Amino acid sequence: MADDLKKAIRSRQARVGIIGLGYVGMPLALAAAEAGFPVVGLDTSRELLARLRKGMHESVDLDQRSLRKFIRDKAIRVTHQPEVIRDCDIVCICVPTPLTANQEPVLDYVKEASRVVASALGRRSRRQVLVILESTSFPGTTHDVVLPILERGGANLCREFHLVFSPERIDPGNKKWTLTNTPKLVGGERKCCTALGASFYRQFVQEVITLSSPAAAEMAKMLENVFRAVNIALANELWMMCDRMGLDVWEVIEAASTKPFGFMPFYPGPGLGGHCIPVDPFYLAYKAREFDFLSEFIELAGKINMNMPYFVLEMIARSLDKVHKSVRGSKVLVLGVSYKNDVGDTRNSPAIKIIQLLRTRGARVIYHDPHVPELPIEGGVMRSVALTAQLLAKVDLVLIHTAHTGVDYRMIEDCEALVVDTRNVLKRRG
Repeated sequence: MADDLKKAIRSRQARVGIIGLGYVGMPLALAAAEAGFPVVGLDTSRELLARLRKGMHESVDLDQRSLRKFIRDKAIRVTHQPEVIRDCDIVCICVPTPLTANQEPVLDYVKEASRVVASALGRRSRRQVLVILESTSFPGTTHDVVLPILERGGANLCREFHLVFSPERIDPGNKKWTLTNTPKLVGGERKCCTALGASFYRQFVQEVITLSSPAAAEMAKMLENVFRAVNIALANELWMMCDRMGLDVWEVIEAASTKPFGFMPFYPGPGLGGHCIPVDPFYLAYKAREFDFLSEFIELAGKINMNMPYFVLEMIARSLDKVHKSVRGSKVLVLGVSYKNDVGDTRNSPAIKIIQLLRTRGARVIYHDPHVPELPIEGGVMRSVALTAQLLAKVDLVLIHTAHTGVDYRMIEDCEALVVDTRNVLKRRG
């Protein structure tokens, strides 16, 4: 039966199901459809499904024209009905893995998706199913969480299903490295699982790298993101130190970057956003505690990055104090609220925390972001305002939070308002 599934994959006749149609699932669905696979997408959000049926998605990494074509031609079908998974030969789980308020992993979405797959396995014929987890999580999630759920209904590994972990490596807005040319990691529960997973991804990914187990692939994904989180935390701590010493951290980093060996520049900012990098240090630390291992270095990095919005608030308060103003009653314009430049992704964006802190201190806060027309926030929804000279004349302080390239920074330089630049945008402009 594994041979039948392998043939179906190579002939691209295997039916692909994607559970979770967000920033990870929908690009995967489109890539599989472009490779010739029939695709069905499952999501619980009726609003998201309604937009998709019109060929629209919030991810900047999707070719909207291709998406509309595949939706129109029914090469990609989207639904909220879990029964569609019964007819799939390959099922990819691409659901969120957030944290609680206490920074502990939430695997509820992974578990529910696994139960959907387990239910489908119990209602199929003798055809095998390749199950792939792409959602980022700590080492052991595939084996200790997903596998038992799939087996609970009586299905057997390598008989009724094969199980693989293949971490997503999407960098929103990155035009150079995309899903198809970024090397894909694949770690299966057994060799037959790995072989099938690798065979599937090779149909539309240029390079596939196989690992010995799902846990090895899960840890590799953790390392990728923790590496960045730790180094950004170092840059952030250096920023706070330089601020205390009266030094320009950006000048210091650029000077160190002139060394042609042994140094890799990372830059500070108002905090970390997106799904993976702010979350993964805490996921890994949580798992490490099961082995009586305290990952103090990694947890400290997570805490430093998480506390950066408070440092930004302090900078704002100091700037206002210099002109004898207080945060309370001041009008603050936040320039950019997405977590990175030139995308509309606000997941875990530090801007949300900064706005909440400013409001708590009594500031009147507005924002401008050409990529985020609306921002759901505690107490309602904020809407982006037009950036004009008239607006700037009425604000007390401008906080540059996100360095979008489409913003008229000359206007910011010419205005009389105070400016707190957390991205070094104005100095980089010269």
